[in-house]
Order: sequence, then structure tokens, then C-alpha cells
Amino acid sequence: MKILLVGEYSRLHNSLKEGLTELGHEVTIIGSGDEFKKYPVDILIENRYQHGFRKKFMVLCYKLFGINLKANSIKKQFFSHADKLKGFDVVQLINESPLGANPGVEMEIIGFLKENNKKLFLLSCGTDHLSVRYALDKKFRYSILTPLFEGKVSELEFDAVLKYVRPEYKELHEFVFQQIEGVIASDLDYHIPLLGHEKYLGMIPNPINTKKIPLIPLPSADKIVIFHGVNRANYFRKGNDYFSKALKKIKLTHGDRIEIITVESVPYAEYIQLYDRAHILLDQVLGYDQGYNALEAMAKGKVVFTGAEEEHRQYYKLTETVAVNAIPDADQIYDSLVELIEDPEKMLQISEAARAFVEREHDYLRIAEKYLEFYTS
Repeated sequence: MKILLVGEYSRLHNSLKEGLTELGHEVTIIGSGDEFKKYPVDILIENRYQHGFRKKFMVLCYKLFGINLKANSIKKQFFSHADKLKGFDVVQLINESPLGANPGVEMEIIGFLKENNKKLFLLSCGTDHLSVRYALDKKFRYSILTPLFEGKVSELEFDAVLKYVRPEYKELHEFVFQQIEGVIASDLDYHIPLLGHEKYLGMIPNPINTKKIPLIPLPSADKIVIFHGVNRANYFRKGNDYFSKALKKIKLTHGDRIEIITVESVPYAEYIQLYDRAHILLDQVLGYDQGYNALEAMAKGKVVFTGAEEEHRQYYKLTETVAVNAIPDADQIYDSLVELIEDPEKMLQISEAARAFVEREHDYLRIAEKYLEFYTS
């Protein structure tokens, strides 16, 4: 089978490609590599207006003339590869806006892919119209929009999320759903909003290639190493402010027993090496399930503070703790850190359970087989 994967978030499509390729299929990825994270892609679509003078010039052109230089650049780059983007058995979009252009250009691109290939599928693994609408209606106990509801950020600062409910993105959403065979969710934060939708095929967990991620036994050390990776652009969306408050408190009470490593907005290849000597990794707060970064850290045997809500325990029928459920309460995060620092044996138990969970539920070959079942059904 010949498969085209459009866009990339958090290495999901790369791991899926590895699984599908190992099962004998021909797979191509087109995308930006998720900007600064620089994930590998086969056909690179660059954001040439991301920084410095070019970005300022882009903003000025849009304000003065209504010309979207970024979208036009993406469109030109995409269609320069048009001949390579035809004749696939399956095309899968990472998002309703898979290449980060404006809705008009995205519709042109998706229309071309639909017309020139056999089947079109959509992933829900990041913010999109339905998940943002669900969060705005406050149907989650908490969500990535909680900072907005609490007044920590303005609507302008959260435009990258809120844009999905604007009329032009709603039109894009409706257009995409008319074109696709179906939509697949990657975790519970996207599965729950899709339940009952006629185009929803079901949830397939994130694929993790544990052959490329060796288990790193928790180091014996005088100090517990806590790693806090921050993407400044997503600081409040990930709940990093709760982690920061908890870390300030733990420094005061247990400063002689811990070492804290904080890094900001580094490329993926560097990021996954920086936390190798950590015992504990602080991933995100405002989710019910683990995202890709958390799962990779769990595969390494780290004790990860992330989404691990009761819905997650029930879905996977868990009796053991595979990750620490980080809720939007800095004091509770602090208490959980103290418990682990004072009970290293519990850290070891979670570390072993985390690796076993990823191998059991997220194995890239088994996940690739599930995708193939959906593609061919």
C-alpha cells in the first residue's frame, strides 16, 4: 500500500511510518517537521516567515494589503511537488489545518489530495474545531482553555487555539469532514469530544517505537533529578505555571535532596537527550491522557507528571500507576513530588510500570496494524 502522511506533530507520523514501513508499505511524510522541533520529513514545507525581519514583513503585508505571505509560500511549495503527491492509496492529515496555512489554502491543498488519491483520513491529535468547541463549552472538568477562563491569558494570546472556532476555520472543518473517509483520535482528550460523531472511526493510541528508545534504569544518586521542559509558546496551555509554583516550593523544603533541570523550546533530538539522567519529568497538566513526549519519557522509564485521569485508568483497565496524574493544583503536584522524593521505591515501581504500559499499549507495530485495519475497512 502507498501511504502519504501530511503534517507532523510530536513525531507521531514518523513512528507510524516506521511501523507501516516495517509491515511492507511505502510511506511518505510531507510537512514542516513541526517548526523548531525539526522532526524528519520526506518533503519539507518550510515556514519561511517564522522569525525576525521576514516575520515583521509578513505581518506588515497582511495589515496593509491583506496578503498572507506565509500561506502563499506554503501553497507554492506544496504545488511544486504536485506530481509526487498523486496516486496514493491512503492520505492521512495530521490536523484539519495540516500544513499551517490559512483555511483557503488548506482547502485548495486538501481538495487536490482528495481528487488525486484514493482515500483521505484525518487525525485528531491536536487542537481542532470539535475539541476546542468542546472545551469552550466547559464539558471537560479542566482543559487547555482553563487558563483563559481563569484570566491568566487573553483571547489574543490564545488565538492559536481559538482560531479553530472562527467562521473561516469552521468552514475548513466542514469542508474536511466532507472529504474524509473518517477521523481517528490519538488519545482521550480528542476521543471524548468525537464520541457519537458519524465520521468518528475510533481511537488508536500514539505509536511508540521502543526499539529506538532504550529503557534507562533510574540512576542511583544523592539527589533526585527533576526535569521541566518548557515550550514558551504553550506555557499556560500545558499548565507549566502549576509546575513552576510546585518547584519553587519544593526547592524551599527539599532543596538539598533535588536537582532541577529546566529547558525551553529546544529541538526534539536535543530535548530527548537532556532528560536522560532525570528521575522525574514534568510534562503537562491540562490533559486527561498522555501526549507523545510523555509516552517517550515513560518508555525510557521516567516517572512522568502528565495527564493520567480516571478516564485513562478505566479505558486501559489499569490497576497500577504508570504516570502521576498532574492536575491544575500546584499544592497537589508538590505533595506528589514530596511523596516520591521520600519514597524512592515508589519511583522504581512507577518507572517499571510505565515502560511495560508503553510496550503493551503503544507498540508501533501493533498500532500500525490498527491503522491498516481502518484504512482497509
